[in-house]
Amino acid sequence: METKEKIYLFLAGIFIVSLALGNVVGITKFVVVPIPYFSDLIIPAGLLAYPITFLATDLICELYGKERAQQVVWTGFWMNVLILFLMWLGHTLPDASGVSGATSTFEKVYEFMKPNVIASMIAYLIAQSIDVRLFHFWKKLTKGKHLWLRNCGSTMGSQVIDTVCIMTILFLSDGLGPDVKTWGVLFSLMLKSYLFKLLFALVDTPLFYLGVQHLTPKVGLVPENEDYSK
Repeated sequence: METKEKIYLFLAGIFIVSLALGNVVGITKFVVVPIPYFSDLIIPAGLLAYPITFLATDLICELYGKERAQQVVWTGFWMNVLILFLMWLGHTLPDASGVSGATSTFEKVYEFMKPNVIASMIAYLIAQSIDVRLFHFWKKLTKGKHLWLRNCGSTMGSQVIDTVCIMTILFLSDGLGPDVKTWGVLFSLMLKSYLFKLLFALVDTPLFYLGVQHLTPKVGLVPENEDYSK
């Protein structure tokens, strides 16, 4: 297999693993993320993996183009469907009494995961598709310059939509737990989740630059005359 395709599979693998982990863990636990010189953020544990998916799709966009990035987005969507089906199957089949080690744990994960995956499937498909299009919009507008702009601009914009969609769906389906019953509390969770994604988008920009610089020659592309000081 060519190095180019190996790198593509590696990036696609990072994308799908991060997506799957985020959906399975989902809102089973909320964690406190300490931010220096800023108030602590309370976010779902599944959110820790999710921003990595945007870094992976941006790298695929830059190195392989919009069509292959959209291909990964659709693959991730159908992996969501597969995860939901397998968890439903495990939930439906009779319990092997005396053998199962943690049936209650499985059922609790399934109970939380089911609305999370359904909400994620809707929000994810919309947000990731917008991310791919925004990335190429900024790339075309700047004529291939300013990597930071298309990386941050596409991620920040699409994650607003992702955050609002998934949190609203979970709220309306009563999937955020008994403590989230008002729109005010929901808005606070939305804001904190988006702030985390926003901070990650800023932090992952150097990783994006590093990935593009290191992987472009390996993929076989001619490096653009990008001024990395801009």
